Amino acid sequence: MSLALPPLSLYVHMPWCVRKCPYCDFNSHTAPELVPQAQYIDALLEDLQNDASAAQGRALTSIFFGGGTPSLFAPDQIGRLLEGVRRHIPFDPSIEITLEANPGTIEHGRFSGYRDAGVNRVSLGAQTFNEEQLKLLGRIHGAGDIGRAVDELRQAGLDNFNLDLMYGLPAQSVAQARQDLESALALQPAHLSQYQLTLEPGTVFYHRPPALPEPDDCWQMQIDSQELLATRGFEQYEVSAYARAGRRSRHNLNYWQFGDYIGIGAGAHGKLTRLDEGAAIVRTTRVKQPREYLSRAADLRVSERRVVPVEDLPFEFMLNGLRLIEGFEEPAFESRTGLLFSTLDAPIAEAERKGLLEHDAHRRWRATPDGQRFLNDLQELFLPERSDS
Repeated sequence: MSLALPPLSLYVHMPWCVRKCPYCDFNSHTAPELVPQAQYIDALLEDLQNDASAAQGRALTSIFFGGGTPSLFAPDQIGRLLEGVRRHIPFDPSIEITLEANPGTIEHGRFSGYRDAGVNRVSLGAQTFNEEQLKLLGRIHGAGDIGRAVDELRQAGLDNFNLDLMYGLPAQSVAQARQDLESALALQPAHLSQYQLTLEPGTVFYHRPPALPEPDDCWQMQIDSQELLATRGFEQYEVSAYARAGRRSRHNLNYWQFGDYIGIGAGAHGKLTRLDEGAAIVRTTRVKQPREYLSRAADLRVSERRVVPVEDLPFEFMLNGLRLIEGFEEPAFESRTGLLFSTLDAPIAEAERKGLLEHDAHRRWRATPDGQRFLNDLQELFLPERSDS
């Protein structure tokens, strides 16, 4: 088998937030009094030059501004970056450009500026509509700010927006989780992402854990959400993602389908298929600290560039592909890893024996309901065997 070039996306990391949330393990940092917006945009454009050759003739299908809080950056700076990116890599005519935004950091009318800059999709970090829970989570916005942000989105003509929600919050009841979802649906988003709160190492919550709901209650919250969203016209297409017809996130789908993405910005990760470098899949990481990222020369901002070992490719593919409710087809595995599907015979057989994996008549593989519930166990079956020597 041989590798084929998959679609290409761009991830742009904006590392600053007004305040670090106690549950957040992302590379985010409390913003200085004056965010060095112009300097950071200049650094991003210099950074892109390191991996621009990885396009290898492809146009960008999506761009995602993540953080941190990208909405701390003014629309004209976002527009300047997009203009610079286009000079390096062409845009697909139907490119999806998403900006993450915190409802508490949007100035009135700014969404129209982002639209004019080229942004055509927004992801709002709502998390919850419960005022007490918002305070416990360290959020800087109130429930009313979410509705006001949505109103401004619609006034700007940006109806393709996602709401991020969390469940399993401190002391949250099943009924409260359902009310959160009802409040989100009342705003009529095009897409909804819903994640269970987990206590990640290195976070405040990990070192001082709050009282969380019982696992059975969290499972019930997830089941209730799936049922309610299905009745409201939302299709679950990934473990934590639900969309109205035609509104799936192209950028996140590219991750889950083992596509390529250039990652620029402090701490950004990338995954690139390099047919021009011996047909290898390369992982890249940028330096993490914003100050260090800004102070380094352009060619020193990449802290790691490594070729993914062939024996790791099955696990890396399955880590993404098995998150999709509809799963993946065998040719996709072969073209995006360069391996024969028969490489997976042993773990596939074990997964089927345990009732975690199934396929249809067209050889499309997907996690069973049990496989979705115990997804980590299913994915771990594809880990490479390591020698102790």
